[in-house]
Amino acid sequence: MRAIALLLFAAGCASQAPNTDWRVAGADPGNTRFSPLDQINTSNVAQLRVAWVYRTGDLAADQHGEIQATPIVVDGVLYTTTPALAVVALHAERGTLIWRFDPRTTHDARRTDLSHVNRGVVYWADAGDQRIFFTAGRRLYGLDAHTGRPIATFGDSGSVDLAAGLSRAIGDAYLVATSPGAISKDLLIQGMRVGEEEGSAPGDLRAYDVRTGAIRWTFHTIPHPGEFGYETWPAGAWQAAGGANSWAGLSVDTGRGIVYVPTGSATPDFYGGARIGANLFANSLLALDAATGKRLWHFQTVHHDLWDRDLPAVPNFVTVTRAGLRVDAVAQIAKSGFVFLFDRQSGKTLFDVAEHAVPASDLRGERAWPTQPFPLKPAPFARQTITAAGVTEQQQRFRTLRSTFFAPPSRRGSIVLPGFDGGGEWGGAAVDPETATLYVNGSDVPWIAAMREPAHLPPNPGAPRPGPAVYATTCAACHGADRRGRDRAPSLIGVRGRLSPRDVRQILDWGRGFMPSFASLPLVDKAALLQYLGYAVAAADTAGWRSPPRAASPYEFVGYERWRDTSGYPAIRPPWGTLSAIDSASSPRSPRAACRSPARSSMAGRSRRAAGCCSSPRRRMRSFARSTGARAACSGKRRCRRPATRRHARSQSAASSLSS
Repeated sequence: MRAIALLLFAAGCASQAPNTDWRVAGADPGNTRFSPLDQINTSNVAQLRVAWVYRTGDLAADQHGEIQATPIVVDGVLYTTTPALAVVALHAERGTLIWRFDPRTTHDARRTDLSHVNRGVVYWADAGDQRIFFTAGRRLYGLDAHTGRPIATFGDSGSVDLAAGLSRAIGDAYLVATSPGAISKDLLIQGMRVGEEEGSAPGDLRAYDVRTGAIRWTFHTIPHPGEFGYETWPAGAWQAAGGANSWAGLSVDTGRGIVYVPTGSATPDFYGGARIGANLFANSLLALDAATGKRLWHFQTVHHDLWDRDLPAVPNFVTVTRAGLRVDAVAQIAKSGFVFLFDRQSGKTLFDVAEHAVPASDLRGERAWPTQPFPLKPAPFARQTITAAGVTEQQQRFRTLRSTFFAPPSRRGSIVLPGFDGGGEWGGAAVDPETATLYVNGSDVPWIAAMREPAHLPPNPGAPRPGPAVYATTCAACHGADRRGRDRAPSLIGVRGRLSPRDVRQILDWGRGFMPSFASLPLVDKAALLQYLGYAVAAADTAGWRSPPRAASPYEFVGYERWRDTSGYPAIRPPWGTLSAIDSASSPRSPRAACRSPARSSMAGRSRRAAGCCSSPRRRMRSFARSTGARAACSGKRRCRRPATRRHARSQSAASSLSS
């Protein structure tokens, strides 16, 4: 069972200032995540205690889940999503339920994939009309903020199909939206998450009318003929290429009417032989006219991405002083550990960015881009290179791997540092507007990118056998064709006696340990896989299964491998993660590390998942003095498995927090 908790001071506070709202997941349209409230400070943060807990009831006590949503608070009401993608409205002072909306009550749960995470909701109001927008599966919902009921005049009886209006029909291709959209006047601008394999959906960005759900404009992140950037792809690529989607979230300059859009990689992620070129607007920060979707400027942070270097986090607004002048800027952190800073209006970089030569690919048919952009300031907040001296006990394997920064994936394996999840991660950065300081959590864990020729399965002599086929293409590389396991992948023989069907589906959706998420696997494929592993599955659940098309690429990705030592720790010497404070105005040579991940000795008996980010293996919420990075306190034992970004708002001496 997951819970939303409110933390309250054990000692009362003298201040009785009125409540302060937190109307956007990132605090404001520029996603500074900054609060000027001073009731919680370094002198009393250790006195926080739980004021109330709301049980979502989504999971049994012995099941695991996670809440990645950052709640919003409007006029004393807290709105957020649960692990099962329901929306709840709670009294922020008491934690009591006002209303709950479950999307499963409106659509066929079997045909609607509701297994993904959700990172927040959007609030919009005009006079007495107040609405909450959120996404579940392929649907964008518009709810009455007072009652939680779908608004009948929005889309189709309260929701819109996100697949409708794309550049092409996508069939069963994976498409959801995990991050909340952004409001600009009467428009809801919404990104989405798509698959990372061949045949994935295009990453079109759409703006929806908040009242009707109609699409008001579309920006093609994979340009169509005649559009800027079309020549950075092979001719006709827009008809088949996928990705270049914005899944991390958006920022809006309401005064200028500009929306800032970070995009991800083109697909497939790790082999680009079919997408030769720089591939605009993948891996780019786009500035668009929020009213029309017209491109104002862009900057591509990775050319022809082969490393899954999506821009992973929402951009942050910061105002800096340069040569005596105030400059409104936008900061974008990257998985690579770089921070890019731009003039919000012109797109000019605040610090020089150099194009440096990077290694070529040794895979046939691949043409890696010869250079990549390196900002000269600020210095990276995460390590980008590794030597034999920095490896713990894996020196022998280190010598067999390509280890240069931006070394393309290879058959023998290439080290990706920071790893596929950063560097910078989806939690993003925060800004102190008083000092123009950017705070960012960085991960220093290496991963391995290796390629192989795709498996060529014998033709099926009779009726399709979906279970074995799904297993062969999805699971066999790690668990073995005989299901006996290999290396760190456990045996799946007899798994039915260890895990329930719900447990298996949860692992497929969220991943576990070394195993990544397979949330994009179609529901019918998940059912077929369960059947192959010995679970009882209704015939209707596997009806309509079709054999996946043979891969067109001459190579396929081996799998997401965190490079670990024999004890399960990162194969690189600590620190495995840092919290850094970066002066975005003058940008000293290196960021200040406010905290570092724990040493191996302090991780004994604790989850290895905490290694790699500046989190707490002891399951405590930690706080730091913003000016020095000195640790202020650890507040209680709050269970925290990959929690959402923390937020707080004044509510009679209380501060709200999310625990998962």
